[in-house]
Amino acid sequence: MKTKLRSKIWLESNGGKIFGDGPCELLEKIDRMGSLRKAATDMKMSYRQAWDLVKMLEENLGISLLERQAGGRAGGGSSLTGEGKKIMCRYKKFRHEATISMETLFNQYFGAPFD
Repeated sequence: MKTKLRSKIWLESNGGKIFGDGPCELLEKIDRMGSLRKAATDMKMSYRQAWDLVKMLEENLGISLLERQAGGRAGGGSSLTGEGKKIMCRYKKFRHEATISMETLFNQYFGAPFD
């Protein structure tokens, strides 16, 4: 039997989730695709769910994450604000370093077969 480390990390404030892997993935996809709707579809979530998530994050973080361009004949779109890019990048770096630290601890305590 191969033992693996599994973890979930998120940031909370006053008991409420303010950022984590899912929101980070959504922002990454918006940044890459230029559209909240396309990002939501790619993540198999409704546009409404994605929109509500972004609004909740913006309220809880106290920053604007997206710049929105209204639709129309040419179509609309969304792009990340500077603050949105900053929180996404900081979380990704934090998550990466936390994973490395947890893997080191995991190997220290569970790397060898159980005695």
